[in-house]
Amino acid sequence: MNSKNSLNLPLDRFIDLSLYDKKMGYYMKKNPFGKDGDFITAPNVSRMFSEIIAIWIVGLWENLGSPRKFNLVELGAGNGSMMKILIESFKNFPNFLKTCNIIIHEKSPKMIKIQKKELKLKKITWTPEIKKIREVPTIFIANEFFDSIPIKQFIKKKNLWFEKYVKIKKNKNGAFFNKKFNMKKFEKKINYNISKNQNFIEYSLQGLKYLKDISKFIKRNNGGILIIDYGYLKKKMKNTLRAISNHQYSNILENIGKSDITHNINFYLYKKLTQQLGGVDSIITTQRDFLIKMGIEKRAEVISKNQNFSKKADIYYRLKKLIDENEMGRIFKVMFIKKQKNNYKLGF
Repeated sequence: MNSKNSLNLPLDRFIDLSLYDKKMGYYMKKNPFGKDGDFITAPNVSRMFSEIIAIWIVGLWENLGSPRKFNLVELGAGNGSMMKILIESFKNFPNFLKTCNIIIHEKSPKMIKIQKKELKLKKITWTPEIKKIREVPTIFIANEFFDSIPIKQFIKKKNLWFEKYVKIKKNKNGAFFNKKFNMKKFEKKINYNISKNQNFIEYSLQGLKYLKDISKFIKRNNGGILIIDYGYLKKKMKNTLRAISNHQYSNILENIGKSDITHNINFYLYKKLTQQLGGVDSIITTQRDFLIKMGIEKRAEVISKNQNFSKKADIYYRLKKLIDENEMGRIFKVMFIKKQKNNYKLGF
């Protein structure tokens, strides 16, 4: 704290502190997943989701020529429920499981503890850093990973750009304010004309570093990344920043460290930035279309056979949550980044 008993932080630093600070960070001190947490992700809705992802992964592995040495990396594995079902599903493909080096990239010691309890398989390794992963063909899976990475926000007023900051006062509640910002210098640094036709910008330096590093890794070693997250495809950026506590929206500036802070991914920007790298390509669809093309409705039919009415109703209720346009079906997008020459399109 400075002499005036307040601290001024750019928005991304404030989010990083709120989510990942060793003492007070949201992800460092609690398990936010599931019905007792603050939000529910697709793997917690239905195991069918993870089973479908498992089939997709095995399909890509075969497309890569079934390499005998390769990595499967989950970015931010939550409470471990997706990886648990992925591994159960992989048991139907023993050659795949035998050759697969499973890695979880996780920053939170609290979440690692929860994941280790959930995942008893000996061959899983945890890494806090992507660059330590062995250089072999690699499949990365990122389900609701990028939305939890801190973002910057910029606003244009009378042809001048301002960056959003947070003032944290002694009582721990915060207040937003704007600070003049040199956009030209920033665009030079990121090598992208991000302000073109924009009045408002939401941008994650950290998130786009992941995107670039992983895309380059794929370019060097082959493989791909499957990104599943809520977001939009329009060129025009908008303010999507929000906090969630106990399955409800909450105030970002109150109870710092007690709410999840998230945003919607601008998939148009992600696509542009991957194109700019060269050598990699991306395809995007909605979660609804992806899961239906992958056969989730048939899977629901198979598992609901010979079940009693309430079990059947539960299976279809969960399916609806995943694919209905008013639930997760449309707001969630699925993006696949791969080497340009790779024609794998399963689910797209």
